[in-house]
Amino acid sequence: MKKGNYFTPVVTAFDENGSPDMDANRRIWEHLIAGGVDGLVIMGSIGEFFAMSREEKEAIIDQVTDFAGGRTKLYIGTSCMTPEETVELSNYALDAGADAVMVISPYYFSLSDENVEYFYDEVAANIRGNMFLYNFPDRTGYDLSPEVTRNLLRKHSNIIGYKDTLGNMGHTRKLLNTVMGEFPDFMVLSGFDEFFVHNLLGGGSGCIGGLSNIYPELFASWVDAVDKKDMEKASVIQQIVDGLMAIYDVSATFIPVIKRAMVIRGIGMQDCCKKPFLPVSEEQDKKIRMIMKEAEQRMEKLS
Repeated sequence: MKKGNYFTPVVTAFDENGSPDMDANRRIWEHLIAGGVDGLVIMGSIGEFFAMSREEKEAIIDQVTDFAGGRTKLYIGTSCMTPEETVELSNYALDAGADAVMVISPYYFSLSDENVEYFYDEVAANIRGNMFLYNFPDRTGYDLSPEVTRNLLRKHSNIIGYKDTLGNMGHTRKLLNTVMGEFPDFMVLSGFDEFFVHNLLGGGSGCIGGLSNIYPELFASWVDAVDKKDMEKASVIQQIVDGLMAIYDVSATFIPVIKRAMVIRGIGMQDCCKKPFLPVSEEQDKKIRMIMKEAEQRMEKLS
């Protein structure tokens, strides 16, 4: 079993006008680094990359590479709707000091395998560093298949990993079975927190999970427990995480929910999101607090 990795897909703090709040973002980055996660994924889906301007993205890249570069692994989402734009932003991030970029393929139209492979061929061949593939069929409308992934790995040595965001492990299992024999160092990471241990047991490298925005120290402890083969503690944390997964069910637009949970926890930020996301309601706030209270009571019992 590989060493576990738990990376945080970091929320982006905005002010009431929808502009990035850089002071709050630095507090979030410090909260996560101090909490012990293995790295930060900036401007992923939870980071609201899809609603940000090019200028806002470059400003965040400049700030986070200066603040966190060298302190933790730093991966930056650079997904755009065309390969040309994606290459430009990717090289900006890599030149600024990112360890790698993470790229989801274009959304809106359902693309064929040939289209998807062409898109990633263009990006991988023209960026100046490493990249992760990002599969999120609920958002793109199609799958980045294990077979296309294997084709890409045979052509591009700078493709070093893959984030698989699906609500079951079947697809991830097929991906692992398809590529790991030929590419044993390739990093396959699950996109939902609850699959961390399952991913590692199947030969993957861990998880990029949004709940670690709230409790990074819990997920760092989970990694430590699994790496030390302390499966009793890992099991207890699994049950805590299973309970925390209810955070995603509070609202279909779960980004404001995660941000509110972070505010409740006392992280110095506002729960503002890009439009059209609405703030959580009073009833949703109550649900969040109940979920957090139960989780924190169980965390207190961890040795």
